[in-house]
Amino acid sequence: MSLLEWYQMFAANRPDVIIPKSSLDVPTGHFNVFKRLGYCTLNPSPYNRRDFYKISLILGKGVLHYPNEKIVIDGPALLFNNPTIPYSWETTSEFQSGYFCLFTESFMRQHSQPSNDSFLIKIQDVPVFYLDEPQVMAVSAIFEKMLSEIDTDYPYKYDVIRNYVNLLIHEAMKMTPREDPAGKTHNAASRLSSLFFELLERQFPIYSTDHVLELRTANAFAERLNVHVNHLNHAVKEVTGKTTSDHISKRIANEAISLLKHTEWNVSEIGYCLGFEYPANFNMFFKRQMTIAPKSFREAHHELSDPRKR
Repeated sequence: MSLLEWYQMFAANRPDVIIPKSSLDVPTGHFNVFKRLGYCTLNPSPYNRRDFYKISLILGKGVLHYPNEKIVIDGPALLFNNPTIPYSWETTSEFQSGYFCLFTESFMRQHSQPSNDSFLIKIQDVPVFYLDEPQVMAVSAIFEKMLSEIDTDYPYKYDVIRNYVNLLIHEAMKMTPREDPAGKTHNAASRLSSLFFELLERQFPIYSTDHVLELRTANAFAERLNVHVNHLNHAVKEVTGKTTSDHISKRIANEAISLLKHTEWNVSEIGYCLGFEYPANFNMFFKRQMTIAPKSFREAHHELSDPRKR
């Protein structure tokens, strides 16, 4: 989902919102901030990937749907979403309040901080941070400062706002377990591994039956990254403890799960989009990953999600 598409959807529920078409593609990037009150509806948001970052203070209940998991939000939470991971938000309580801001990568790159960049890349691992009352007050105050600042005519207001975004990131980083100082987060293996994961995630989600997965093997990724496949495998295994092929297979399986749950494409179409020329090969792959055939998985999911069949 592009920024323009998001604003068009947003304006449908908030007629007071002006779609800033002229500022969506400027080199300095885009930023905006809103209150959640009056925006969230009981209808789930579209399940897809956004091409912007989003930070939300969620006051209210709901469910976050990710490729292979869902996270139930039943208390105040700070939520981070990055452009690499598709998701959907389902509201489960009438009361919804809080704030959210959205921004492009180029907005933060104006004055990037290495630690913050690393955090924004890794937020798919732990995207939700539950807050106690003092933390809710502190985070709310930051969002209120953003709302006040964005309405000023101060020529450097976006520099100020960028600092507020960094404050939100640091609030979350303080709640994140510290990494082992002897770890390998900044070595060459970690950098190559990060490039691999970025390239892997860029291929998803699959938007249509005409979209066929391009990179499916460790060799294909190594060739794209201009390294020997053994070097790539060693780096990924060193950093994650799993092989390159393991990560590729898991990500393809996660996308298959999403497509089986959220589309009406037949199993053959899904398999073809994911790089399987023959349906039998896709069935074997999915069953090896999930211990169940894709058709049976879809039928079981539909039964669970249909209240009439519970």
